Amino acid sequence: MTVVPSSAAPAATAAARTVSTPRSSVAPVPSRIAVHFDPAKGQLPENVALGPDGTAYVTFAAARQVAAVTPSGGTRILATLPAPADGGVNTPVLAFALTTGIVRMADGTIYFLYASGDAATTGLYRLRPGRTPHRIAALPADGLPNGLAFEPGTRRFYLTDSVLGTISTVPLEGGRAEVWSSAPELAAAGFLGANGIKVRGDAIWATNLDHGTLLRIPLRHGRPGPVRVAATGLVGIDDFAFVGAGDRQVIAALNGPNMVVSIDVAGRSRTLMSAADGLQNPTSVAVRGSTVYVLSAAYSTGIDPNLALATLPLR
Repeated sequence: MTVVPSSAAPAATAAARTVSTPRSSVAPVPSRIAVHFDPAKGQLPENVALGPDGTAYVTFAAARQVAAVTPSGGTRILATLPAPADGGVNTPVLAFALTTGIVRMADGTIYFLYASGDAATTGLYRLRPGRTPHRIAALPADGLPNGLAFEPGTRRFYLTDSVLGTISTVPLEGGRAEVWSSAPELAAAGFLGANGIKVRGDAIWATNLDHGTLLRIPLRHGRPGPVRVAATGLVGIDDFAFVGAGDRQVIAALNGPNMVVSIDVAGRSRTLMSAADGLQNPTSVAVRGSTVYVLSAAYSTGIDPNLALATLPLR
């Protein structure tokens, strides 16, 4: 997440200070807007997980919802989280309650994060098919849980907190969250720090929005190794995804600049999509085969939150 609705103007101003165009070559890919969402209903897509049939499971941030978007463009609301008593104004930095990171398991169970500024509701939630969501781990109400990933080897979730500048871990069955890393590379610098997160091979990868960096942290018997900055100059970097089986190519959303970029193993970036392709504050990406799903939340534009589909060139 980078830019917030107009109801949180101070945060939006902080984000605007960092918006610029990253240094990269341009290699556009064919794309189209597949689904338009309704900003009046708070349908500002924050994060995405894909099902095997191409259904996109998304969190609608401002609506506090989890939804399923079918390949034909139909949208079904799966859950709505209750608003905190204060309306969410105590949510750090953003001042509105929001659903954020999401993971879908093979059995259809969905796990997602809710940041509300309220100790009774902020946390990691489980949503089984046809059921109501249930909080399985409380998270600090003075933080902003944002990105979520699952590591099957240890059966643990890893999640970023963009305000506290940490990565925490929670067992699959739920329980107490433990801070896994509070390395300085995760810290914010005025707005939001650690943001997107993925598990790849023997490492945890994360982004830092304020610093415009992609980070790699080795998993060493469950403990973090030294942080390596894998790429820099990625202004407003939010969520990201890997292409293929390895970690040699990353696709990332740059929220403020309205861009999607490809990042190679040397940390070099090139632009794949821009505002000309309909991007409006892209928040998250997912890759299925040669298709890239790009969610735009229109946090600052306020016009057209959407789902775009792009096709990567075959290798």
